[in-house]
Amino acid sequence: MLTRALGFTRRLLADRDLRVLLLANVLVGVAYSFVIPFLSLFGTREVGLGPVPFSLFMTANSLGAIALSTVLARWSDARWSRRSVLLLGSVAGCLGYLGYAYIRDVRLLSLVGVVVLGVASVTFSQLFALARDLFNKRGIAASEIPLYMNVFRLFFALSWTVGPAVAAWVMQWAGFRGLFLVASGFFALLALLVVGFMPHVPPSESARTAARSSWFGQALRVPGLLAHFAAFVVFFACSSMGMMNLPLLILRTLAGTEQQVGIAYSVAPVFELPFMFWFGLLASRGSPGRLIRIGVILAIAYYALLYFVREPWHIYPVQIISAAMIAVVSGIAITFFQSYIPDQPGTATNLYTTANRIGSTIGYLSFGTLAETIGYRAIFLVCAVVCGAAFLLLWLAREKHEEAAAV
Repeated sequence: MLTRALGFTRRLLADRDLRVLLLANVLVGVAYSFVIPFLSLFGTREVGLGPVPFSLFMTANSLGAIALSTVLARWSDARWSRRSVLLLGSVAGCLGYLGYAYIRDVRLLSLVGVVVLGVASVTFSQLFALARDLFNKRGIAASEIPLYMNVFRLFFALSWTVGPAVAAWVMQWAGFRGLFLVASGFFALLALLVVGFMPHVPPSESARTAARSSWFGQALRVPGLLAHFAAFVVFFACSSMGMMNLPLLILRTLAGTEQQVGIAYSVAPVFELPFMFWFGLLASRGSPGRLIRIGVILAIAYYALLYFVREPWHIYPVQIISAAMIAVVSGIAITFFQSYIPDQPGTATNLYTTANRIGSTIGYLSFGTLAETIGYRAIFLVCAVVCGAAFLLLWLAREKHEEAAAV
């Protein structure tokens, strides 16, 4: 198995265009690994927002990302080249986090988050859409694409192995301003990479035609896809609550340190690497729907165990389960959505990220109320129960999915 996976990796690294894309993936991953683990601390400690106002702030940002990325993803399939959309997103990311470094007025921060970082949010889905385009052009068999996509996603995870720990060190020495300036710098490097090395390839005529004849609502009418979309919304709602809650649990409930927050977020990506190889190989041999259901079961176990931790170091081994969960949900799931709309990888990948953002919006709205009413620890128990509902939804939709995948 390892020999086969390494063979795929060598093939990726031997292709100049794919090497550029892998580097771009790492840059985006490092930028987000600096920002995401510390957003709840930034909002509550630096800006001075309470749990509910912070939830509303993050909700507004998520809604802006949903609207703007959906429009830009459609344009990438029908009008603009992916290079143009990536350049726009990377410049917006650079400017947006530059604004976060210096602005502390909540209204201005909201404007930057909703509009500027809303545009920047398209970069992740466009990288994976471009990867799918390149895999198709290289003649890679459809059955092998889940493994290639997981290897591609692996490089995003690789950036998280050290990113949060380094970010915690940067924040200790340079504060939140230094943290966001570094993130802005990574997006600036991404913009330079796009300008210097990515070719301008306009959408094909078939992609233009498909994009003109379909829209977001029509895609969800595919048998089984709506149920999976809803389950992913629920899963990502729990994921966003868990992401915001974990640093606060460590610092405020378990009396830990910022360094322990960084370590907690760095453990999972180390284990994601072998898990992504393994699950990618499994997906290339059978239905990804079964693996997605396993991923949700792992999520139930992960959140349930976090409810019982009593010391910060107890979290570290539990993050191994998180690694397996992420390896399924963040790699195989992208290919799963792309397989339903093969002519529009930009729209298809954005469907996955839209589920992520809608779920995040629900999570942001729920987090503030839950944190104030039941406390940080109990939030993880709620996440375990809600993920159980997501699994039930996937289980009930499994036959429709497998019938659609066989067509």
